[in-house]
Amino acid sequence: MATYAIGDVQGCYDELRLLLAKIAYEPARDRLWFVGDLVNRGPKSLEVLRFVRSLGDCAITVLGNHDLHLIAFAEGFWKKRADDTLDAVIAAPDGRQLVEWLRARALIYVEGGYTLVHAGLLPGWSIERARTLAREVEHALAAPGYREFLAHMYGSRPDRWDDSLAGWDRLRAIVNVMTRMRFCTRNDEIEVRSKGAKPPKGFRPWFDLRPAGEESTLICGHWSALGLKVAEHALLIDTGCVWGGTLTAVRLEDREIIQVPCAGYQAPGEDS
Repeated sequence: MATYAIGDVQGCYDELRLLLAKIAYEPARDRLWFVGDLVNRGPKSLEVLRFVRSLGDCAITVLGNHDLHLIAFAEGFWKKRADDTLDAVIAAPDGRQLVEWLRARALIYVEGGYTLVHAGLLPGWSIERARTLAREVEHALAAPGYREFLAHMYGSRPDRWDDSLAGWDRLRAIVNVMTRMRFCTRNDEIEVRSKGAKPPKGFRPWFDLRPAGEESTLICGHWSALGLKVAEHALLIDTGCVWGGTLTAVRLEDREIIQVPCAGYQAPGEDS
């Protein structure tokens, strides 16, 4: 039995199947952990969603910003962008069920010394604290009034975390940290606009500010401009599949890296 963490798929279904063939994936034996962004920009988001959903408990996926974008788009809260490739999901006879399944995914998953989250965590958040905060968003997504949350989910403010935050500001800040952030400060300022590898003035990559000796290794995606980063307490595994990079898997038992090349479906540049 092995557990494989897999980077941002973003609708690259053919490459996902090639990767699973390369690792000789066997659903009865192995588990897959997806870092989020199953969908969008690649050509086969529908096929990816159908496949991952069909795996049941053999696969864990956390929500990424593109997954949340699909949910909001399906509910009419976000206009279609020029680079979106979500129409097939919306038009599919099982599209609604797939979006509902996606809406029920978690923001964070913790098991066996590893923490799976799409973008990252603030330096002041312990893993347990992050789990508690994630549940607040998960409850909002699961509530009968979830559409109201989606209507208030987008925006880059507040740009600093404070425990006293309440209402939509609080939920939006949690979403931004866990699905959009790349840079932050020790004072819990949140930077979600910068997309490259170079931090804006006064900010640092979030993983540089996590406490030394942290027991749980964070597994994240979201940062294709950074590329593969394997450190003692952080595995960043978005290697730009949709841009013509690679799709990456890490076998957690021994941290072996397995990759397959990707054709590239959009020109590199925007990697949010």
